[in-house]
Amino acid sequence: MANKRETHCNNQVDTFAEALATARQMQQNWLTYGVDFVNFYVEDVDGDWLETWGHDEILGNSQLDTIKEFLVSHDSVAVKVREHLGERSLFDFAVNLEESWRISEPNDRLSAVKNLLAGEGNSIDTDDIRLLDLANTLVLKLAEIL
Repeated sequence: MANKRETHCNNQVDTFAEALATARQMQQNWLTYGVDFVNFYVEDVDGDWLETWGHDEILGNSQLDTIKEFLVSHDSVAVKVREHLGERSLFDFAVNLEESWRISEPNDRLSAVKNLLAGEGNSIDTDDIRLLDLANTLVLKLAEIL
């Protein structure tokens, strides 16, 4: 038992020593090269990676594409959702809806969709039966198409 504990401790010490050596090397590069030290650690430092951060998650998401296509369709549920949203951004709603769809617990998912429909800062009663019906209908419809 003592051997296992000692081996585990040695692994942690080795991992820490490697991390410390890497940090020291990074600090030395910073002192030697100034802000240009970033070139050693970032591949496309002069590219547009900062401006496009997170776009690959949105653009390559087939589930989000399906939700967007549904929301602009002539489906009766989609029409009701658009009417309910009014001037709110349909794209933002679709992104948030896709995120809430990742919730595995059905009741929590329904609650998240209901809150999305209610909107932030709006004085819509989340216990309103029409809102609950719309949220339930939307969840059922999304379960069919996703």
